[in-house]
Amino acid sequence: MPRRRSAVRLALLKPHPAASAVLTLADLAAWSRPGTALAVLGHPIKHSISPAMHNAALAALARADARFADWHYVRFEIHPADLPQALDLLHAKKFRGVNLTVPHKIIAFDRVVALDPAARPVGAVNTLHWAERGWHGFNTDGYGLASAVRETLGRDLAGTHVILLGAGGAARGAAVECLQRRCASLWIANRTRATLDTLLAALAPVAPGVPLHGFASAAPPPDLPSGALVINATSAGLRPTDEPPVDLTALPHVAAVFDMIYNPPQTPLLRQAYFLGQPHAHGLAMLVHQGAKSLEHWSGIPAAQTAPTMAVAARAALGLT
Repeated sequence: MPRRRSAVRLALLKPHPAASAVLTLADLAAWSRPGTALAVLGHPIKHSISPAMHNAALAALARADARFADWHYVRFEIHPADLPQALDLLHAKKFRGVNLTVPHKIIAFDRVVALDPAARPVGAVNTLHWAERGWHGFNTDGYGLASAVRETLGRDLAGTHVILLGAGGAARGAAVECLQRRCASLWIANRTRATLDTLLAALAPVAPGVPLHGFASAAPPPDLPSGALVINATSAGLRPTDEPPVDLTALPHVAAVFDMIYNPPQTPLLRQAYFLGQPHAHGLAMLVHQGAKSLEHWSGIPAAQTAPTMAVAARAALGLT
């Protein structure tokens, strides 16, 4: 009998084929798999390594706690126009939790019945938790950023001068986290002034008393603080032909550089930081920590407990081990 129980347990821990597949809205409509389901939605989603991270963490949890033996995490390719229908189906089929990637984070913001106060100024949610009346929305990206900067660069956002590159959705989330943690000052660089001004106006009420400034990426002002942490929240660096979003030599005594991009692991900005001898890190740790925080919302298991397992799985999925 003990041998039979062991065989059953191993079978439950074995990844289901759906865990690595890219599923569709039709697959969701026909969903009937038993157990506790979690999912990530995106457009595109094929590149996502979230299933590898989460399923590794769930397998580790199941080895110590049988409650997690039937938990599984899958990915769905969902067109933005189909997101409302997908969220309704996921709720009806009682998926316990959902992660959202671009462009769904903003679309889903107005479709939750309850919103974590920390997510409100971000204007986007990346984590949904099932409740009887509908989805509860959270944003774990800021937690992921702060945890990653601390882990990889040994720095806290609190009390640190920050130069943030970009004014899009990722930049807004990063800016809110920096301000809420009371950074010493926040300087935001962007190519388009109108977009920058819109973001600055939205951020002004978030943390009164924290100096907030904007400037053109190509023309850093002379009064930038020395010893700042530079955070790249732009997409510049996804392609090897991209130019760095800012010239680091034009900034006064950069203390460290964090690029939210994790693939490729060395962007043009990080390459420049390397040659300048500046401490630097890519964004894989941010992905790991935001994922671990999402799992905490769904499972109650502290993010710090599952993050190490997720990190190993993430590096393996990217061929970095």
